[in-house]
Amino acid sequence: MRAYWYDDKPGDQRLAHDSGVPVPESYLSTLGLIYQHCPTISSVDALATQRYYKNRDEITVSPEKMGAVYDEKVKMFFNEHLHEDEEIRYVLGGRGYFDVRSEGDDRWVRVGLEEGDLLVLPAGIWHRFTTDEENYIHAMRLFKEEPKWTPLNREPALEENPYRKEYVQQRAQAIEAA
Repeated sequence: MRAYWYDDKPGDQRLAHDSGVPVPESYLSTLGLIYQHCPTISSVDALATQRYYKNRDEITVSPEKMGAVYDEKVKMFFNEHLHEDEEIRYVLGGRGYFDVRSEGDDRWVRVGLEEGDLLVLPAGIWHRFTTDEENYIHAMRLFKEEPKWTPLNREPALEENPYRKEYVQQRAQAIEAA
């Protein structure tokens, strides 16, 4: 895992867009992200038990696996959105980027993931996803309940979404406590 400030330069979303300014893992924690390197499935299983993840599936995002809908899906994943559930990804192969919004200044933090990386995004955080320029990632998705992936694309009204409001409140409390 490698995290840094996104450079905001125009260009292909799948490029690194590395500003050269790293973001420490401790800052990711203040945003509510949980990162763990899991060299084996048994370490994923342990985290799943600890966090009550009951279900899982696998997804491969690549032109070979998705065919004609690949470009459309990658663009859809890159639309800024939130979920009303945690988003948990364990990378089994390939690489990709999760971009998450910082709180306060609304900048992007890019989190690059590769094989063995597991990332938990809290419900209510603004984020987006893309593969890297290799156009391939194979990931396990973990869920507390039945598998679902429902993105709510960013719009002003969603600031009133209860999961978004809870996320913002938890971040404010974390900053206060620090």
